[in-house]
Amino acid sequence: MEPRKRFAQLKRRNVYKVAIAYAVVAWLLMQIATQVFPFLEIPNWAIRLVIMLIVIGFPIALIIAWAFELTPEGLKRTESADELPKKAPRNRAWIYVVIIAGAISVGVFFLGRYTSSKQSAELPAKSIAVLPFDNQNRDPDTDYLSDGIPESIINSLSQLPNLKVMSRNSVFHYKGKEMDAPAVAKELKVQAVLTGRMKQRGDGLSISVELINAQDNSEIWGQQYNRKLADVFAVQEEIAKEISEKLRLKLTGAERQQLAKRPTENLKAFQYYMQGREYAQRSTREDLLAAISYYAKAMEEDRNYALAYAGLADAYVILGVRGYIAPIEGRRQGEEAARKALALDENLAEAHAALGLAYVQFTPSNFSLGDRELRHAIELSPSLASAHQYLGLSLVRQARLEEALEECLKARELDPLSSIIARLVAMPYYLKRDYARAFELLRQANELGPAFTTTWEIGVYIQNKLFNEALAELEKAKGARKNDSILIYDTGIIYAAQGKRAEALQIIKELEAMSGTNLSQAHWIAKIYATLNEKELAFSWLERGLATGAIGAFYKDEPVWDPIRSDPRFADLLWRMGLKP
Repeated sequence: MEPRKRFAQLKRRNVYKVAIAYAVVAWLLMQIATQVFPFLEIPNWAIRLVIMLIVIGFPIALIIAWAFELTPEGLKRTESADELPKKAPRNRAWIYVVIIAGAISVGVFFLGRYTSSKQSAELPAKSIAVLPFDNQNRDPDTDYLSDGIPESIINSLSQLPNLKVMSRNSVFHYKGKEMDAPAVAKELKVQAVLTGRMKQRGDGLSISVELINAQDNSEIWGQQYNRKLADVFAVQEEIAKEISEKLRLKLTGAERQQLAKRPTENLKAFQYYMQGREYAQRSTREDLLAAISYYAKAMEEDRNYALAYAGLADAYVILGVRGYIAPIEGRRQGEEAARKALALDENLAEAHAALGLAYVQFTPSNFSLGDRELRHAIELSPSLASAHQYLGLSLVRQARLEEALEECLKARELDPLSSIIARLVAMPYYLKRDYARAFELLRQANELGPAFTTTWEIGVYIQNKLFNEALAELEKAKGARKNDSILIYDTGIIYAAQGKRAEALQIIKELEAMSGTNLSQAHWIAKIYATLNEKELAFSWLERGLATGAIGAFYKDEPVWDPIRSDPRFADLLWRMGLKP
């Protein structure tokens, strides 16, 4: 058949029309599949199936259009249709169908692009949550592996500047729970999720990991490792490298070297360190002391374990700041352990953060040195939430409240499920005297973890005149935290604010007994006296506390100091504390 006659036949048999209509409708269906299916959480294989069926259907549609024709008497073979009487020219309805389908498909296309760009704007370009591994042994004695492997991967990845890594605290919120990767990613606002399973058999170790794209629940990468138990550190390193490659991170030589760094090669030391971390996360006095004992065991196994020294430093500083041990002792032990860690590894961000905290959280403070250490920690590990948290605390103490809030929000972005960081976000509002907003944020934080873990929180209740509610919450807290000096102080200052002088003085006696010769509660006793408007006694305890190194984090803008703020002695105290009046 001549080409001209062949094209005439294609036109007469509606092959052109079918091809155009099919292409437009097919494109519409593909847009719906690729743009709408992920939004409805329909599996990725369904999208591929739709596209495959559309492709297969195209030649079939053309063959049918060539061989058959729709007539008033039904579908006829084309040869038979040619013998029928000629009918009036067909209407142009098919053109409208094509136009409408085309308009719908274009609309779906741009809607998909809009929602996709909006979603991408809400999420960091490169972000990941490394979830706790499923311990298939169901044996608590091997939890140090199922917890330690993902934590080590988190520590390694956190050092990469172009990757947002969710903190240990937030991802371990999902430990022991049924985990749906897209739901977790949505809650933590990340684009990728690493899940894993681990099983130990004697000296053998089986690890299975899967890196999931949370946008469409598709697998980016997966791997099964069957190694000796002693090779666990090499496996951690391999997984971290694979993640960086699969997420297409461009690493410098120094970053590759940091990624390959192993904090220890001693499995027993690693186990003790992970047990210490587990206790440290809970942050009660007993838990922090238990953490210290495990860190000490880790260092006995490996004297060069810098990360264990950094953990030890952090625990001592927090004990001192909270008055669980003498503040001067917390500062001394914290600085000493942090410096040992840095002598072993000068690029260890956790050690710089712990040293910075020791500089800024005790009185007299050295904010220039402390802030330098904290900012260096952030340079070394941009996703280290605690470094942002500690810098926020430093800026709060310096009354740089807007900068402080910015750092607190950065810390919360990296660790959204931390109750400690969540309540810290309320602090700048409290010191700015926005008591309603501060209380709203505290209530949100209390849903994530225990209330009253710091001494300033009670002031928010007092300024909002919520005395009875505060006392009720304190009674609940005392059930879980026996003889906690923070809770005892909180009770005393509520009594003082209510004008219950006798009850407040009784609490002061309890705190004096707990302080002993170290005067570890001097700071808080002064707060209660200031609230009782006993100026001389408030100044007396502040002077004694400053002289003996018994004052931790002193927030000069706290409303509790208003009764003595106008006294010239208060400004003099601030200068000697390293604070500008």
